[in-house]
Amino acid sequence: MVRIKERYLLVKILYPDELGSRPDLPDVVVINQPTTDKLNQAALLRGIREEVANLFGDYGSGAMEGGSLGLKYLSHATSTFILRISRSSYRLVWTALTFMNSIPIKNGKPCVFRVVHVSGTMRKVEEEAIRRARALIFAAQNDHNEKTDDPLSNIFGNPEQQNG
Repeated sequence: MVRIKERYLLVKILYPDELGSRPDLPDVVVINQPTTDKLNQAALLRGIREEVANLFGDYGSGAMEGGSLGLKYLSHATSTFILRISRSSYRLVWTALTFMNSIPIKNGKPCVFRVVHVSGTMRKVEEEAIRRARALIFAAQNDHNEKTDDPLSNIFGNPEQQNG
């Protein structure tokens, strides 16, 4: 018997339109703000399936049928979720997430869905999610202490400081 091979995608929801809107908060916190509680499992999966169908037509719709797409974890606080998808069609889902530009609910907020990790096991994706959450906490603490006028250098770092 052959086991079904799957991929797990760790996806982060980012809000770049909010940069600079809250000068009292570090930019790392603003771009990684919590997601609305109105976003639920059904709405997210429906939005992903619609985007796959929009981009890939009948081929994409057929690839998503049969329960090959599932949501394993959704955290509103960290704006993170983990998708389970068949190995043969995970690139279709990744592409659809890249092209999605708002939360798939009524009057959804503009955002960016960023696939940050792909793995064959749930355990490795969970470990990466924990590692990234810790790194985000440290980045927020450091950003609060060393905030500059340029929001992008607050998030990605200052190139002069990295080379020197």
